[in-house]
Amino acid sequence: MSPVWPSSTWRVLEAGDPGLHDDRDPMLARRQLEALVVISPEQASTRDAIVAAARTHPDILERTCRPGHLTGSALVVDADAARVLVLLHAKLGRWLQPGGHADGEANLAAVALREATEETGIAGLRVVVPAIDVDVHEVEPPAEDAHLHLDCRFLVLAPTGARARGNHESRALRWVSPEDLDALGADEGLRRLARTGLAVAQELRRCRPG
Repeated sequence: MSPVWPSSTWRVLEAGDPGLHDDRDPMLARRQLEALVVISPEQASTRDAIVAAARTHPDILERTCRPGHLTGSALVVDADAARVLVLLHAKLGRWLQPGGHADGEANLAAVALREATEETGIAGLRVVVPAIDVDVHEVEPPAEDAHLHLDCRFLVLAPTGARARGNHESRALRWVSPEDLDALGADEGLRRLARTGLAVAQELRRCRPG
């Protein structure tokens, strides 16, 4: 059974909203992480570990930070709240949600919306706050040392009729239902993200049509 939250839990922000302002203060990233809507003890533990890392490493927003650094991801959901958009990552060779490095930007919701817009080519995307998921995973990009991505994940809503077109960071893009993710080799983190994101998107669609 999918969790249900009051629609008042969420704010839907369009590009240019003051809530997506540029900010270089790591304290903002910590506040966004702490605002995560927790659905399990495991997620709470992961969030707390990321917040602790952010307190320990003043350069946590930079991709050079080791053993890991903050990233922002987007679960892009279609207007019917039925499918999610995944991309075949060019470097990692895996089907993933859009996302990327903070590169000094502490507003992780803005990072997620920026990455979703750049990697899908869809105009008019909107990001939902607070975050719906956090995840820590190791990546091994070519020509880089293995390191951790401390990922703060947001729901992003696509407009009706959205048509995706990728950029150099992906080899393919595909709208999929949750049942399709297993066949694509999606890990549990992405499957969990899709379950949560679709539940939130469906609640928003019921309460805020259009």
